[in-house]
Amino acid sequence: MPAAGPTSGGPTPGGAPADGAAADAAGREGAVREGAPGGGLIAQLRRPPGGRDARIMLFAQLLDRTGTGVWAASMVLFFTFVIGLDAGRLGLMLGAGAVAGIVGSPIAGHLAERFAVRPLLIACHLLRLAALLALLVVTRFEALLLIVALTFLGDRAAKTLEMLFATRVAGERRATYQALSRSAANAGYAIGAGLAAAGLAVGTRDAYELLILANVLSFLLAAALTWRTAEPQVLRTAEPPAGHTAGPPAAAPPGPSGEAAAGPAHAAAAAAPAGPAAVAANPWRDRGYLRFVLLDIPLCLDDAILSVGLPLWLVHHTDAPHALVPAFLFLNTVLVVVLQLPVSAKVERPRQAARSVAWYGLFLLGACALVALTPAHGPWTASATLLAAAVLVTAAELVRSVSSWELAVSLAPSEGKASYLGVAGISSATQKAAGPLLLTAAVMPTGPAGWLALGVVVTGLSLLQRRTSLARLATLTGHSTGS
Repeated sequence: MPAAGPTSGGPTPGGAPADGAAADAAGREGAVREGAPGGGLIAQLRRPPGGRDARIMLFAQLLDRTGTGVWAASMVLFFTFVIGLDAGRLGLMLGAGAVAGIVGSPIAGHLAERFAVRPLLIACHLLRLAALLALLVVTRFEALLLIVALTFLGDRAAKTLEMLFATRVAGERRATYQALSRSAANAGYAIGAGLAAAGLAVGTRDAYELLILANVLSFLLAAALTWRTAEPQVLRTAEPPAGHTAGPPAAAPPGPSGEAAAGPAHAAAAAAPAGPAAVAANPWRDRGYLRFVLLDIPLCLDDAILSVGLPLWLVHHTDAPHALVPAFLFLNTVLVVVLQLPVSAKVERPRQAARSVAWYGLFLLGACALVALTPAHGPWTASATLLAAAVLVTAAELVRSVSSWELAVSLAPSEGKASYLGVAGISSATQKAAGPLLLTAAVMPTGPAGWLALGVVVTGLSLLQRRTSLARLATLTGHSTGS
């Protein structure tokens, strides 16, 4: 969604009055500089929404996820073969980490309401850095439990702060920024997994420790790059009164570095009180927003299906070769890097995001139906069917990654947005903790019927999320749900 120029008669950055034509020209020029729609992935990465600071942050995310990919691919083997943990204690440790990740997101949102985002994000990088360094010298299970919990907490908090950073620097073009962020992150994960494969092939303690140090280095570089950015400004617009059809909020023209200049008109909009349709600034008392977060949990199940459901189903219920398992992740990574930007271009507005949620359910239903068919076929047919299911799961992920984030921002009121986004982060973290358990304890034991039931339930919930999100958007903006 291109940003609008300043209103007619408003001041220019130099202080001279600008008419509507000049304002439109300034808006168009700023859009070109800051990742205007069009162009390929590389072109967009060179001129992302948010300018220089966004470009630096995207590079920091690439390095961060590269290190995270190294650790994710080697963590279980490190704790098993180097530390010597049995399956029970390893499961307890990862479960504790998942719970810590759930609370990390709202904690980050709460702190971001009181402190600057940039130093908080740097602190998250340094927290994870220190925790990983401790793994090189700590062997007691109790201490390892705390270290892993801190790592998960810092990881989830960092993702929330990155999202908040993006909403401020990218403004209305946050969907494009999110697509670039997803592409950079997936590229980082792929690079990290490749580096981990080299270390795991060696298999010595020294090799595992080098992998840990590689992740430590990634956090250090990410912190240093974050330090080079400017603190993003909070851009608020007044909520229109109920029944009022509001146009897109006016944005100040970008400055030389791609940042928005805060003119008097913008300051007035930021200071304007919320209209009658605005909701309470406390997300924990906002039932409508909590309903969105609750429904968003099962609409993140594509992650668990891809990483847990498809591999385990292939191994235990089909004749497909086990070597096919890495192809799921490879196919997913390539498709996300290539297609995330085009998909985001079609889901830039809040109502587009709300309507696209239904596609998530349909894609996942198709994937579950394909998985349910695989036990009845031989190895080659089962392999092709599972690969097709992985493609549909990835399609669901492409839709979810844009729509979920856009709705998390759009359904929150202007005041207290950081706290709201922190609460929204609970959905993904909860799915990471509960999703694998749901698949292994409830879906797969019931066979093909379990997969079909999962697809039908998720589709129904996606339709409910679509309806309730459109209704809340209508309440916040005064538009009818059919607009």
